[in-house]
Amino acid sequence: MTPTTTISRAAAAFAFAAALPAATAQAPIAFDIPAQALDATLAQIARRGGVQLILPPELAQGRRAPAVRGALAVDAALAAALAGSGLEAVRHGQTVVVHRAAALGGTLGEVRVTAEAERPGALPPAYAGGQVARGARLGLLGNMDVMDTPFTVTSYTAETIENQGARTVAEALKNDASVRDSTPDGHPFENFRIRNFAVNQNEMTIDGMYGMAPYSHTPVEMFERVELLRGPSALFTGMAPAGALGGTVNLVPKRAGEEPLNRVTLGWRSESQVGTRFDLSRRFGQSKEWGIRINGSFANGDTEIDGQSKQRQFLSTALDYRNGGFKGSLDAYYSKEKFNGGTTAGIYFSNAALGVLPAPDGSLNQFPGAYGEAENKAAILRAEYAFNGVATVFANVGVRDGKVAGYYTGTWVRPTSANGSGSLSMSGQRMYENNVHLETGLRLNFGTGGVRHEMTLQASRLEMDYGYDANSRSGTSNIYNPTYVAMPDLPGSAKKWSDKTFGSLALVDTLSMLDDRLKLTLGLRRQSFKVVPTADGISTGGEVAYDKSVVTPAAGVVFKPWGPNVSLYASYVQGLSQGDSISTTSGYARNYAFAPYKTEQAEVGVKWDAGTFTNTLALYQITKPTLITFDTDAGTDATDGGEKRVRGLEWNTFGEIARGVRVLGGAAYAQGVQTKTQDGTLDGYTAVGSPRWQANLGAEWDVPGTNGVTLTTGMRATSSQWLTNAHTLQLPGWAVFDLGVRYTTELYGRKAVLRFNVDNVADRSYYSGIFREGTAIGTLGAPRTFSVSLTMDF
Repeated sequence: MTPTTTISRAAAAFAFAAALPAATAQAPIAFDIPAQALDATLAQIARRGGVQLILPPELAQGRRAPAVRGALAVDAALAAALAGSGLEAVRHGQTVVVHRAAALGGTLGEVRVTAEAERPGALPPAYAGGQVARGARLGLLGNMDVMDTPFTVTSYTAETIENQGARTVAEALKNDASVRDSTPDGHPFENFRIRNFAVNQNEMTIDGMYGMAPYSHTPVEMFERVELLRGPSALFTGMAPAGALGGTVNLVPKRAGEEPLNRVTLGWRSESQVGTRFDLSRRFGQSKEWGIRINGSFANGDTEIDGQSKQRQFLSTALDYRNGGFKGSLDAYYSKEKFNGGTTAGIYFSNAALGVLPAPDGSLNQFPGAYGEAENKAAILRAEYAFNGVATVFANVGVRDGKVAGYYTGTWVRPTSANGSGSLSMSGQRMYENNVHLETGLRLNFGTGGVRHEMTLQASRLEMDYGYDANSRSGTSNIYNPTYVAMPDLPGSAKKWSDKTFGSLALVDTLSMLDDRLKLTLGLRRQSFKVVPTADGISTGGEVAYDKSVVTPAAGVVFKPWGPNVSLYASYVQGLSQGDSISTTSGYARNYAFAPYKTEQAEVGVKWDAGTFTNTLALYQITKPTLITFDTDAGTDATDGGEKRVRGLEWNTFGEIARGVRVLGGAAYAQGVQTKTQDGTLDGYTAVGSPRWQANLGAEWDVPGTNGVTLTTGMRATSSQWLTNAHTLQLPGWAVFDLGVRYTTELYGRKAVLRFNVDNVADRSYYSGIFREGTAIGTLGAPRTFSVSLTMDF
């Protein structure tokens, strides 16, 4: 970690003056950078000019730079970008420090400059176009630039989330070709499939900590970034509650910027959801060492599901303190979401002769009597202290209590006739999940010969207290013409099912050589997982006692043979998930708990940063153990010798490809195969929920001559996929298109942004994918949805 450096303004002014003659001798560079976020512009200039940029993120917060075009020396380009901002760039050799400009004629006092760009906790700046960031958090490694990461990562910015009208993490991730929802839009939970593996809503991290995200939908108002690390990542994040084998979603909380912020948004969403959001922040103290940021939202009204209404309440507070080598923060939130008048359903197919019926209209309400309420509250305290440029200690603790009551899972329709009629399955639940997450560690930065080390030692512990109970009922209906069926009564309370404990100790080191053109990352994590079930958990939920540990390694290398704009990389990493258990009570001949499953990923790729847009290409293979059941003389037995393998090729692109034209998206080709099955019967068959092709591509165009009008469009497409291992049922492929427009202007002297978006313009009815492996349930795609919002800064 780069230490905090104290520089007097007199010395800074002197250094700047001394640099001027050198600047005149600098070779001009052809710049063509559009007007955009200030941090993105400065990062591009620094990269093109081969200088190290030190930019405290609070100085760039909310600031935009004008267009920088023409043949300019680096210092001249920096001056042009900072014109009118009240900031200045001070050069110290090949390092450029940005801070507030000294007042003319005033006394030059002392200014404290923190090299945030080099600190693991610093927020990477936005990339050209502002839709994604230059880097993301890689678990215990902290923030890393995308060009230095031996994996595939994308960090979606708050600007993108707000412009697209996203309210939840699931809606923000619709930008990504590797991600598909496994629950419908109207469902009270949000689960995903990433790289053709399941990732559940309770497996998202907040600043790298599992168990802190809400136990339901996760509102995005309090987050500056939604980050996606594709593939398993047990070394960097530890074992996820259910594995998170396809990828890790990390959420980065907002912090108070250097300048005061007063922002209010009013919005409407079909059918009649009306809501408001606010975002307020201030810094206090002689050196603005204290910061507070408050985010809140409220929405109420009818949704796009016929007859369904929802109410959302959310409030978060982020406090932070910085002084010398100490940094601390406290994030707290309260979230409550209620729905009435129905919920979406999965369509359960079990008749191969009948096949998969055409998808019903996504706005149809299959369970008009359903209702539910989810309530979550959490607090996360973080602290770190940098003793010097070599060592930093950190400690973090988080608590979250979440509970739900209503019809959240187990609501599906099983058609038995070609006209769509069939049976209903209904389940009303009470559930709770109360978590405590602790972690502490040490970061070391040091050199040995010509090698620079960034080493992290981390210990973590996650404790989860889980309870559940449910009542069920069946009935009859029709997927094309639903009828009202009375829902079962909710149970009186949730019964405690289990206590789960995840403990780990990890050591990872990133070695930088050859002037940072070669980076090698090596690490090990010892992970333990323990389940202590209750009698109710054993008898009702099938919970089993479990106490296993395992060591998981990872290795990655990044090489930049032609300079900083091209990275070649390769990596190996594992994901961990609870091994299956068999018992005599479940019909097996013995009682046995398998060790945690090790899912392995090998990945190679190339990343090309063209200055204002970036392309990444990744080739990967993921193999996951599966359970195989077989018969013996003693009875039914099982082994964990089965295997599912996914081989894939991913292309991702983002940035500004021409003046005022931005792109965001990519395409993914995957071959998911059952490689080891019982008696080899299904070896070579395509795995369930593994489409060959997925593609997402979005574009924005700032219309010339309109002074603030931007047109947006997006496309999402997925090829067909199997619902059953034996290939008896298959979901068809689909494609939907989105359109939007926004207008940035001033109202009464204040910045204002008006947005209008239409998702699924053609109102296509389709199955977006599978609900989960093992049950042939298709997830319905969302119907056409309109949204309008007005954001103003006061």
